[in-house]
Amino acid sequence: MTRSNLLLCAASTAAALAFASAALADDQSSSPPPASGAAPAAAPAAPAATPMANPAMSATLAANPNPPTFDLGPLGKINVDGVISGLAFYQENPAVDANGKVNDKFYGDLSNAQIIVNKSDGIIQFYFQAGAYSAPVVGEPYYKFNRYDSNTFGYVPQGFLKIVPNANFSIEAGALPTLIGDEYTYTFENYNIERGLLWNQEPAVSKGVQVNLTEGPWAASFAVTDGYYSGDYSALSGLLTYTFKNSDTLAFAGEGNVNSPKVNTFVTPAQQNDGQIFNLIYSHTQGPWTISPYAQFSHADYVPGVSLEGDTFGGALLAKYSFNPLFNLGGRIEYIGSSGKADLLGYGVSSSAFSLTLTPTFQKGIFFARGEFSFVTLGNESHGLAFGANGNSDYQIRGLFEAGVMF
Repeated sequence: MTRSNLLLCAASTAAALAFASAALADDQSSSPPPASGAAPAAAPAAPAATPMANPAMSATLAANPNPPTFDLGPLGKINVDGVISGLAFYQENPAVDANGKVNDKFYGDLSNAQIIVNKSDGIIQFYFQAGAYSAPVVGEPYYKFNRYDSNTFGYVPQGFLKIVPNANFSIEAGALPTLIGDEYTYTFENYNIERGLLWNQEPAVSKGVQVNLTEGPWAASFAVTDGYYSGDYSALSGLLTYTFKNSDTLAFAGEGNVNSPKVNTFVTPAQQNDGQIFNLIYSHTQGPWTISPYAQFSHADYVPGVSLEGDTFGGALLAKYSFNPLFNLGGRIEYIGSSGKADLLGYGVSSSAFSLTLTPTFQKGIFFARGEFSFVTLGNESHGLAFGANGNSDYQIRGLFEAGVMF
């Protein structure tokens, strides 16, 4: 790899660091102290914070704490949020996509242009998310937002109606975020701009019905859905979470298909949809640190003419360190291996992969900017299924930059 390419990969990380330095200088110079002997005026009371209830977000970005609120009379109040952002990146050894086309080395794209509506009080609640989005994944070809959206979840990717008769029980139905895994689908929800290797084995959005229960430190959710967006409502999933006194959490999640839908599309990979997947997830917060290690196992069933039998096993560590209220550093390190007759990772039978991702993030008010460096290397990969135009390179490096507003 040339020195110039390495510098291009590191540029996005340096850009976010520059944003943070500028913001700190602005804070120190733009607010002069009050004149000697003069008491500062009392600040007006801040309005109560009501950040969006859905979708869930990780620790590196924060939703607008006071989004626009509208009173709809008999329907109650709704919050309207949104995210508008774009990304640019460079990649070394671009891969071949699902249509046999080699990815470009440079990309500029829309990463989010979404409106998010929540009604999160009363017996009848609802949420929907509409607009455009992209979902970059480490080690995978990149698909621009218009192509990705039309081949996955459409322009209203998530939304559900929720009935909440009391504080301990609720039921929701619609296009639901998955109960599986420790990462979410959209760039603004996560520690990193790109999704990880383990996420790439998990369902993202499923249509169906979900029941939620809470009792003391315990929380449980159970769902009947179409799994990997197959349209066949034969997947059962569950999530059980225990919250410790110091707010740490331990969670177990699992999903399995009781049927074998003969569906195999871009959004519904038959190998994963016809099998089972399980996670054990721990989350710890202390001072400026948030750390979340998790383990994952999946099994693909043999379905004649549809899928082969195989397993994956992997682990990841997600972490964030906050330097100050404006600037933090998110990171992810992960490994995943496979065995059996199925090519579950896409790099060949019994292949494996390792990735490292670092994401410095700056956010001031509703504006955010972040850079990212990611590195993926493969093991036991098959010739023609790895990185590069000929599929014979065992590593890929990316440098990304994303900026936008969360209103």
